[in-house]
Amino acid sequence: MKRDYVLVFALVLALVPLNFGQQRSTTLALAGDSTSNARQQKIAEAAEGLRAQLVAQRRDFHMHPELSNREERTSRVVAERLKALGLTDIKTGVGRYGVTALLVGRKPGPVVAVRADMDALPIQEVNDVPYKSLTPGVKHACGHDVHTTVELGVAEVLSRMREDIPGTIKFIFQPAEEGVPAGEEGGARLMIKEGAMDNPRPQAIFGLHTEPNVQAGQIAYQSGPAMSSSDKITITIHGKNAHGAQPQKGIDAVVVAAECITALQNIRSRRIDPLEPLVITIGTIHGGNRNNIIADQVKMEGTMRTLNEDVRQRAQTLMRETLSNVTAAYGATFDLQFDENAAVTYNEPSLVEETLPGIRRVVGDKNTLAIKPFMPAEDFSYYQKVSPGFYYFLGVGNRAKGITAGWHTADFDVDEESLVVGVKVMSNVLLDYLERHAGDKK
Repeated sequence: MKRDYVLVFALVLALVPLNFGQQRSTTLALAGDSTSNARQQKIAEAAEGLRAQLVAQRRDFHMHPELSNREERTSRVVAERLKALGLTDIKTGVGRYGVTALLVGRKPGPVVAVRADMDALPIQEVNDVPYKSLTPGVKHACGHDVHTTVELGVAEVLSRMREDIPGTIKFIFQPAEEGVPAGEEGGARLMIKEGAMDNPRPQAIFGLHTEPNVQAGQIAYQSGPAMSSSDKITITIHGKNAHGAQPQKGIDAVVVAAECITALQNIRSRRIDPLEPLVITIGTIHGGNRNNIIADQVKMEGTMRTLNEDVRQRAQTLMRETLSNVTAAYGATFDLQFDENAAVTYNEPSLVEETLPGIRRVVGDKNTLAIKPFMPAEDFSYYQKVSPGFYYFLGVGNRAKGITAGWHTADFDVDEESLVVGVKVMSNVLLDYLERHAGDKK
């Protein structure tokens, strides 16, 4: 009996520290949840208070779209707004029309960055809306007006919360994401080249993009490869002129080009692992100068997309090999040029994993959607080569309102409810990151 009593007493003593530790952990967790919830509520109220302002700002950008490397007015509006909000170290003219600024919190901590792009597309507006583009042939048909408006909204919300910020937020507003005019530099690579990711360098960078296939109020994401690399392909086939009635005296560049187009598709279907995504598209073909003359030259342009750098390099090698063999069979020659427009957008899995709970807290589990990678490209990928990054998608569609048109179309539009959602989510994402990493060694 005495022995049993001793055993029971020892068991109770062993359990006391465990229970105490569990209670302490539970108490700390509840305290953390309480703090997060209070901060989330504060952000939500601030974002809701900006609703009319966000709509007006987005519409202003939409009515005054500017093409890549021509974003003079947009960048001026952005810089003036950041100055009015009291942000510091505001730099303009970065990468031509880029703007960067810092929001320094009252508490010490790491640096995190957020990026928005500002340029529009050479597309004619067809929507009959009050905020219709006032610039003929130019339209925000990819949502960059939304991106810029949301980031300005985040800057305003968080500028009112400096006391709660443990660290620094770097705001990056980028021109020329859609691609620079011939002979010019621009976009993310030029921004980075001119110091956008330095002094201070962020530990991580976040960005978002509109997604009309996702409903307003929802956030979509991928972990790992998210968007493809993009290479512009330029192929020139060199043949020999001859009279159209005497083809044996020439080398028909049109026929050779046709054979090349067909052969290039076999790279995707027969020479690359079918489980690896790859797109090779020839989008333009120009050749010849008269109906009865054998063409001596054909120029083709296209794009190549993949989610794997090894596949990208392999496909380039196979394209050169294929063109060499096909043209040699006809006695023709070729030139092949690759111009890289974007690397693979790669969302660091650990960063995605630690960020998702905060996104779910804002929009709910059912509105946080894991989606497959896809083949459009984004030069946000170059920032991710400097610092780990997470690029997610802001739902802007609304089937009930008929807002379903895709990117780069003349009738593209967004549900403006997404503006408030975008500000809420990104504000929480940035503060969550800073709080999680406040104790990181520098």
